[in-house]
Amino acid sequence: MIYLLIVLGFLILLGGGKALVDGASAIAVKLGMSPGLIGMTIVAFGTSAPELLVSVTAALKGTSDIAIGNVIGSNISNITLVLGISALIYPIRLNLKILKFDYSFTLLATLLFYILALNHVISFIDGIILFATLILINWYYFTKADEVPDEFTTEEAEEAKREPIIKSILYILVGMVGLYFGAELLVNNAVTLAQEYGVSERIIGVTIIAIGTSLPELATSVIAARKKETDIALGNILGSNMQNILSIIGVTAMIKPIEVSDLFLSSDFLWMIGFTVLLFPIMRTGFKISRSEGGLLLAVYIIYLIFLL
Repeated sequence: MIYLLIVLGFLILLGGGKALVDGASAIAVKLGMSPGLIGMTIVAFGTSAPELLVSVTAALKGTSDIAIGNVIGSNISNITLVLGISALIYPIRLNLKILKFDYSFTLLATLLFYILALNHVISFIDGIILFATLILINWYYFTKADEVPDEFTTEEAEEAKREPIIKSILYILVGMVGLYFGAELLVNNAVTLAQEYGVSERIIGVTIIAIGTSLPELATSVIAARKKETDIALGNILGSNMQNILSIIGVTAMIKPIEVSDLFLSSDFLWMIGFTVLLFPIMRTGFKISRSEGGLLLAVYIIYLIFLL
């Protein structure tokens, strides 16, 4: 029965991802915003919702390793697993603004997270700093929205313009609900299986829970890649990683300070920073992530899992 619930959770995630991408794409066209900007805001927030619930719940229950591991592991799997699979489906092209701003903000958030964690706790003040940084970055995106080129010029985009705005908003809401319940169903049952084998909270956090809560990003990015809307695929991943740190860790720390163990500082944090830095030369070569580079990202994720386990 538990295996059927895991499969059901995955199917709900796929449906939620499709609804979210459809709704976000339509609104991007109506408002004259690029799919990339929507990916960095609405889509990123919607797909980060499962991580927020898991981290807040874990912190309140005193299981800080799950709260921290969830975010670090999710960011690692987003860059390697999710982006790698998306690139294998369809090469991801990017413009200079994505590299200059979206990636830079994601790297900044990653380094800030590590610096604040060096004293072994993400405090209430640290949470305010992280969340305030998120507000400033989102403010920047909305003020510069007119500078982001609109690459949504297909017949599908023209059809989206004719869709009622209420319908597009409904798609987004349904998508978020589907992502939330799908991730909950999958993660809860996957954790139950893991605990039967006596796996530590840290390992559960950076693997099963992280991969489970990254499935919304995977579903959304894969669907976007299949539709060749690569701005959404890449923007969703960069935006989600930034949201995971600045929003999820920020909000969680403001509710209850999060303790950070030595193992995270000496291992998982360094892997997360390393993968984020690795992404730069991969994106810089030809301003795209090719299928072979997608395969490379998947390979380094497997290496990470081998070292972890």
